[in-house]
Amino acid sequence: MDFAKLKRRLYYWIHQIVNILLRLMWHLLHVTIHLCYFAINIANALESHLISKGLLRRYKSLHISKLQYLAIVIESEDCRTSNVIELLQWLADLGVKHVCLYDMEGILKKSKDFILEKFDGATLFQENDVLLDQPLMTLEFASLSDGKEAVAKAANVLFMKYLKSGSTSSYQGEQIFTESQMGEALKTVGGNGPEPDLLLVYGPARCHLGFPAWRIRYTEIQHMGPLKSMKYGSLIKAIYKFTMVQQNYGK
Repeated sequence: MDFAKLKRRLYYWIHQIVNILLRLMWHLLHVTIHLCYFAINIANALESHLISKGLLRRYKSLHISKLQYLAIVIESEDCRTSNVIELLQWLADLGVKHVCLYDMEGILKKSKDFILEKFDGATLFQENDVLLDQPLMTLEFASLSDGKEAVAKAANVLFMKYLKSGSTSSYQGEQIFTESQMGEALKTVGGNGPEPDLLLVYGPARCHLGFPAWRIRYTEIQHMGPLKSMKYGSLIKAIYKFTMVQQNYGK
């Protein structure tokens, strides 16, 4: 009886010791990961500071001509107009001429008059505008509703074409719409804007937050972190990385 009691007590203490060791290992792993992220953030902040001060030579010469159209995707909760205007000023200083500002809820779109008024030296982008080098920056404002509305209108255009072709043709088989037909329909309804060369995402999510997918088929996407923590050096680094990328387009 004493031996059985001793055995149970031994198993109990072994179980407790194993639990303590596992918890220590778990906390140690968490601390290690946090330290790694902390070190990476410190290194990125230091690099960004050095870039903004012009101390790293390779970032001094940007081939900004490769960046014809830039899209900025911002989390709606982070859409502070003061930060957006400061970001636009940085882009203007770098020589970027065409920018699309996007957020899901359309906060930037509602504030476009205020942004255009406060950011001197910018005009509103029109769909028929040609992406040429010009003295003033052009701004396009977009939201999630624009993409949904464009798809609905384009689908209606294709449907009407299908009805017309069905009334004049004896063939009534299944209709398959191609990518080129969809693109033409989007262009007809005014939902086929320029395809950005680079898309910068400001916010916690590492995705394009509903930016029209048909406009980013060949777009480079980079996550920049929260807008409130934006850094001039990080912006230069993102644009530099894009200009150094060689894009290969398939058939």
